[in-house]
Amino acid sequence: MQTISFEDFLKVELRVGRIVSAEVFKEARKPAYVLHVDFGEALGIRKSSAQITALYRPEELVGRLVVAVLNFPPKQVGPLMSQCLVTGFHNERGEVALCVPDQDVPLGTRLL
Repeated sequence: MQTISFEDFLKVELRVGRIVSAEVFKEARKPAYVLHVDFGEALGIRKSSAQITALYRPEELVGRLVVAVLNFPPKQVGPLMSQCLVTGFHNERGEVALCVPDQDVPLGTRLL
């Protein structure tokens, strides 16, 4: 495993947001959802493509807190311009489980 400095870690803007809408991303090559995630007044709502269909249904996602990287450049994913990367972990079957805070925290709070 490569080591990094704390300054390198601080370059990554990992922030908490709340999913305000989730819908099937029909145009995606692999099964995915389009998520709209609210990061608070200062950062706003950002869109993301998330391949999390194995463990979640769209209606279960709305209202959930998630952790996302906000300072990657926007990425074109089919017709969608993804504005953040919602984080997760692969389980033993390769399905993605969301990385989430275990307590309610203010939207936009940075992970440290």
